[in-house]
Amino acid sequence: MKFSVEQWQPEYGVPAGPDLPAAVPPVDLSVEVPPRGWGPIRPDAEAVESVLFADGVRRVDASVWIEVDQGSRLGLCASYAAGAVLCRADSAEIVGCRVERGLFTAVSDAQAISTRHARYPVRPTPGESPEELWLGIQNRMADLEAEVGLDVEADLVVVDGPLSHHRALPRAVGYVKTQHVRYLPDELTPVLAGLPVGRRTPLFLVGGPRSGFSWYVRIGSGGGSLGGLARCEITADREVAEAARLADRVTATLPRFASKEHKDPRAPQNLYPVGGLERVLRHRLGDQSVLYRSLRAAAI
Repeated sequence: MKFSVEQWQPEYGVPAGPDLPAAVPPVDLSVEVPPRGWGPIRPDAEAVESVLFADGVRRVDASVWIEVDQGSRLGLCASYAAGAVLCRADSAEIVGCRVERGLFTAVSDAQAISTRHARYPVRPTPGESPEELWLGIQNRMADLEAEVGLDVEADLVVVDGPLSHHRALPRAVGYVKTQHVRYLPDELTPVLAGLPVGRRTPLFLVGGPRSGFSWYVRIGSGGGSLGGLARCEITADREVAEAARLADRVTATLPRFASKEHKDPRAPQNLYPVGGLERVLRHRLGDQSVLYRSLRAAAI
């Protein structure tokens, strides 16, 4: 298979940004408390003793152009990793870590790319736009996240980001630290702004094909009235009372792991175990510049 490597460095994008538009599904704000009665909720639960944090990282090592009869088509050579860290009262231990690479492309007869330092098996994608290729990487990384740490016993499993592929994990909670979608109307913004550390909003139900309960929690003090807020989500295959009990346990537990500004530029939302795990995973991806040069050499 003939291919060439795009000289435009992948950290600047793939001649198009990877950001995907977010859709807002129907939201039911009255599942736990009617909107007119919304206010900060003090968790009626103790923090759990053990938490398993799962996360993944991804990186495009190079954009490649695969030669076909009609010219050339885009592919992405990417490295991605997933891991899990188990936290107890006095310890934190990485209990799972896997690294994979792949050539993400919609070219049906594409072949794996082998270089001096790495091999990129073909990972087919349904489309070939930069957004679809990026989504292919994200989905494969999420699959890998769902596979690590499955045999580890923990009171709570926290997934960094939306639940997506982790919905089958027992006790799994999605932890969304960056807010791209607005779920609450303007009249409830003061509830968020006045939420104390260690308190949560009432539950609300997000509809759509993958419905789930969600709530906001302030895990630490941050800049501005909305700083330090994160959104949590769990599946909707449970009674509201059970969902509220789980939300209370999560809300009582997470502030313990909130990061500080002098240690993490994404503080306080980027939790300490997640930040540490990300550093380990990125290290295990290898040196991007070395992999890029190896791909350039393999294309000659």
